[in-house]
Amino acid sequence: MPQEPKKRHSRQRKGKRRASIKLKKLSFVLCQNCKSVMLPHIVCKKCGFYAGQKVLTINTTKVVRKEGQEKIA
Repeated sequence: MPQEPKKRHSRQRKGKRRASIKLKKLSFVLCQNCKSVMLPHIVCKKCGFYAGQKVLTINTTKVVRKEGQEKIA
């Protein structure tokens, strides 16, 4: 059988315990190559560079839309 708490914990004590459980604010940095905003320690999604080196080759396809039709040029 699991143990049961002997006494009730107050709201203040519960609040103190849960005060550190929170979401952290995201930090962003500028890409050294293309100067776009990106998350730190992640490959840039626009140019594919990481730490000054080309890691990914990114294909840029242009989408042209005319009257409800989608075309990839």
